[in-house]
Amino acid sequence: MTNFNDITPVLDRLAIEVPSWAYGNSGTRFRVFGTPGTPRSVEEKITDAAQVHKFTGLAPKVAIHIPWDKVDDYAALSAYAQDQGVELGTVNSNTFQDDAYKLGSLTHSDASVRAKAIDHHLECIDIMRATGSQDLKIWLADGTNYPGQGDIRSRQDWLHEGLQKIYAELDDDQRMVLEYKFFEPAFYHTDVPDWGTSYAHVNALGEKAFVCLDTGHHAPGTNIEFIVAQLLRLGKLGSFDFNSRFYADDDLIVGAADPFQLFRIMAEVHRGGGLDVDSPVSLMLDQCHNIEEKIPGQIRSVLNVQEMTARALLVDREALTAAQQAGDVLGANAILMDAFYTDVRGDLAAWRESRGLPADPMKAYAESGYQERINAERVGGSQSSWGA
Repeated sequence: MTNFNDITPVLDRLAIEVPSWAYGNSGTRFRVFGTPGTPRSVEEKITDAAQVHKFTGLAPKVAIHIPWDKVDDYAALSAYAQDQGVELGTVNSNTFQDDAYKLGSLTHSDASVRAKAIDHHLECIDIMRATGSQDLKIWLADGTNYPGQGDIRSRQDWLHEGLQKIYAELDDDQRMVLEYKFFEPAFYHTDVPDWGTSYAHVNALGEKAFVCLDTGHHAPGTNIEFIVAQLLRLGKLGSFDFNSRFYADDDLIVGAADPFQLFRIMAEVHRGGGLDVDSPVSLMLDQCHNIEEKIPGQIRSVLNVQEMTARALLVDREALTAAQQAGDVLGANAILMDAFYTDVRGDLAAWRESRGLPADPMKAYAESGYQERINAERVGGSQSSWGA
């Protein structure tokens, strides 16, 4: 098996972007739960996100969501983030909370609604210029609930036309990543339901368009690591939204439901060059913390990704390839399982200490007093939540 010391160069450059909205109040479709210390502004979200990087060294960027994180001066917001020790990352668009988008946004039958959705994305590109962000992430809630409600073919044509107009406005150093989701909120059909549809659209756009893979956006039983391998093979895997699910898009802590799946995904990411120095693949969390504390939830999440990445890096690729070519079914499986069952927690604790980080970030955060301080200080005002 590969030695842990041999994988530290890859671990040194591992970075997982955290989402600003993870620090606001969240809940279920029935209720949003309030908690002490919840941020009341995007600046306070960024301050909380910076704690994750401070204690883990794994989260140097914070993704923002427009209009949830809308401000008057994005250059000032970017400077504020840098003062906290992090940078602003992906700009996420939102075409699912305006009344105009009830029946679709980029796929709406009304040309004026489609134009409104395009203009919103052009605004996001301007924000990217002000913040230095690389990625514009597009997730569309567009779809229908009933057969016959909309013309499926026309909606795909309108989607292509809208994406073309948005793509044409990207700068040379900017990218578009198109997310997919097989259902919800639309239940009969979704306009971008799977990786193939997303790939078809981004492939038609050009070299600056990629697929975003959200690990919670698949039907039960889907082999996600196969999708990872295929998109890497095609050069079109742009980013991940990491989370965990038991039934649907649960947005739970990544690795909570199936750590072995996360290991298999990261093994394919590594196999396909997704962890190389020049890799186009960005790793990000997309989670909402409903009942657990938000900052520790994010800390636990990035640590889970780090741990499963470390295990995936320990796979003896030479021995695995030899077993595969020899048709040694059980031997090949055993090589993979040996890496998965390797306990790397002690090695990772030592890795952190050697870089001036706490060996146990969860414990260090709990003992820092930060949570108690913000609970006492953040009294009054309107707490941020999903959608605000």
